[in-house]
Amino acid sequence: MGRHGWTSGAGRWRLTALLGVGVAALALIVTLINTLPDGGESTAGTSRNGDTVHGTPATRPDQDKPEVGWGFTHTQFSADEGSSAATEQVEGLISDAGGMPQDQAIMGWGADNPEPVKGRYDFGALDRRIDFIRKSGGTPVVTLCCSPDWMKGGTSGVNNTDWSQASLETAPQPAHFADFAALAATVAKRYPDVHHFVVWNEFKGFWNDSQGRWDYEGYTKLYNLVYKALKKVDKDIMVGGPYLVMDSVDPRAGEASSTFKGPWGAMDQRVLDAFAYWNTHKVGADFVVVDGSSYTNDDELLPNEFAATDKFTAVGKWVRGQTGDKLPLWWAEYYVEPADGKDERRGWSENRRVAVQAAGMIAMVKGGASSGFYWNPEDEKGTDCPGCLWTPTEGAAGGRKLPMFDLIARFNQEFGPGATYETVPVAADDVLNVRVLATDKAVLVVNTLDRSISAKVDGKQFEMQAYEVKWLTR
Repeated sequence: MGRHGWTSGAGRWRLTALLGVGVAALALIVTLINTLPDGGESTAGTSRNGDTVHGTPATRPDQDKPEVGWGFTHTQFSADEGSSAATEQVEGLISDAGGMPQDQAIMGWGADNPEPVKGRYDFGALDRRIDFIRKSGGTPVVTLCCSPDWMKGGTSGVNNTDWSQASLETAPQPAHFADFAALAATVAKRYPDVHHFVVWNEFKGFWNDSQGRWDYEGYTKLYNLVYKALKKVDKDIMVGGPYLVMDSVDPRAGEASSTFKGPWGAMDQRVLDAFAYWNTHKVGADFVVVDGSSYTNDDELLPNEFAATDKFTAVGKWVRGQTGDKLPLWWAEYYVEPADGKDERRGWSENRRVAVQAAGMIAMVKGGASSGFYWNPEDEKGTDCPGCLWTPTEGAAGGRKLPMFDLIARFNQEFGPGATYETVPVAADDVLNVRVLATDKAVLVVNTLDRSISAKVDGKQFEMQAYEVKWLTR
């Protein structure tokens, strides 16, 4: 989403040194013959066989279900690269946690341009991410964003990819919607064990300037073409959208909804209109996807960081109502901590960060969500990584789990698809201080105060430190 900025595959291109005049001449001839077809665009390092099955597809017991549970999204830097000891350490962490669901985009956020020239593919980086997901026992999810330059009016050819945010946030031109759908089908054929696809990301590039609203007609046309192309590859593939940012604003704003609001602010009516159009005109969907933050567009946490998470519950109930409670609800991204001007979130202690995150996840479940993906803010190197799931994997000592990993992993284990929730008693003087989620086997309790308390939940009395996240066994 826009507030977390763009990361791309820029900088991954590698040039091989040519040794000797003879070798250089031969390489030049080969290059001229093999990498300058048609209009002269370089196709070096690409292949026409993009739909050839990559590696050894894995079989997950939940791959044919529309709900995948609670996991994370791979970003620019992740555990597919780095020291082998560190990457294997992370693979083990995820595997030991039962193999959390993992999402990866096809272009950007660590993946290179998948089709730099029409009909010529480069899936090297995406292959590596899918391999990691397989090795760690995760359920793979692919977000079909973003599009090669030639589909959006840019220059075709290897090394011509424009990785600027403006370019990457440009949608395919309508004349190339079918080409993007064909690329989606190619990806599905290459990774037959990927059964869950999300179409596009946050309506990027689908804004109608002249009317001051989202171009929901354009997005829905693209979505429908992709949906049909994927179902043609395999009718059991599951497809979801619209991946809208469920923005909330100051209730006094001109775009504020007059009917959908709460203490956390008011929903942006333009977003609600876009969702309604897609929901009415889609050819089909196996699950519905949204994202958003608990805070408003002005970075206001209303009335405070914990109470603001009630927005997730309200949005979830609204979406489920729109779809007639027929489609599982996914949160593709969710944010509870406003970012600074550099799109970084470093202002909170880790205890506070994890506590508010836990409260947000509880709120999503109470709104009807059954799946969600934490945006993992992984760093390439160093040891200071606020909010990360594990330490950077650059060195052999990296890949060590961090507090957020424990929360996401345990949440997925206890509250995965099929979980049945129960109401447990909370002492009257604790109701305002804790957030609680329970099944017949486990209870998650979050202290929302920056001080220790003595709480009584589910008949058990216990002490809690400031912002502590505590699990009880039933």
